[in-house]
Amino acid sequence: MELRQLRYFVAIFEHRSVSRAAEHLRISQPALSRQLHQLERYLNTPLFERVPAGVSPTPAAVALHEHARLLLQLAEATGDVARSAGPAKEVVRVGLPPGVPTAWLNQVLDALRSHVPRAAIQFTDASSTDQVRLLREGLLDIALVHQRPATPSTTRLLYEQPAGIAVRPGHPLARRRRCRLAELDGLRILAHSRDQTTAEHDRVLTAAEALDVRPDWVFAWFIENALACATASDADAALLTRSSAQRLLPAWRWLPLIDPGFALPTWLARQPQARAIVERVVEVVTEIAAVGPTV
Repeated sequence: MELRQLRYFVAIFEHRSVSRAAEHLRISQPALSRQLHQLERYLNTPLFERVPAGVSPTPAAVALHEHARLLLQLAEATGDVARSAGPAKEVVRVGLPPGVPTAWLNQVLDALRSHVPRAAIQFTDASSTDQVRLLREGLLDIALVHQRPATPSTTRLLYEQPAGIAVRPGHPLARRRRCRLAELDGLRILAHSRDQTTAEHDRVLTAAEALDVRPDWVFAWFIENALACATASDADAALLTRSSAQRLLPAWRWLPLIDPGFALPTWLARQPQARAIVERVVEVVTEIAAVGPTV
């Protein structure tokens, strides 16, 4: 059975005449009669009886009519459904490290929806070390990391955020506007573990050692639970960017760290050979980063 046979059947049923249906369909009457006979053979039942005014539907034809109309409506809608779906999307897997500013990330997503609508972005929270491994293994298309990866990845610096400390409420340092590194001497300071922010970790420790500043460092792995880690360790302050401090420790006062100052870089890395859509996502992310995140 073919859809055109159902279409011919409906025309005959509604015109109650083979000749009038043929005229409406703009085909010859013999051709229409052949298609009707083929449908009747397929269904193994007669559909019409000849009467003086034309044809009269059999009970089988009455039962078939509504079913045939529904099938024809579904067939006509098939093209609309396919067209409305639009082009297929491609998954682009992007790694996110600790400390990415939420407002900046929202800007990136808005720009990608507008300029790369075929990209289905999938984010993965992971440390810089883990992201480099995932990128190398082909499990990430793009890595946003706080350390510059070695080859064979292609990298570019997106932006830098000033590092500082979030001070526990009521602590004497909370009355200050900034904090010198030397003032951390003897204080218990919560900081990310080395594999989360390797470059920042090494720079701060090297500078503190050069100045003979000896904080009581508490290194912990945390992304969302900074407050729990700080409370459990009875930390006086936590080493964070301002955006992270505002999100994770909103009641703690954030102070920029100076003498010396520190910046947390964020690099974008991808494989040297990437799909076209990955290249386009990289372009959009880089354009947004050129403006700089709100920190």
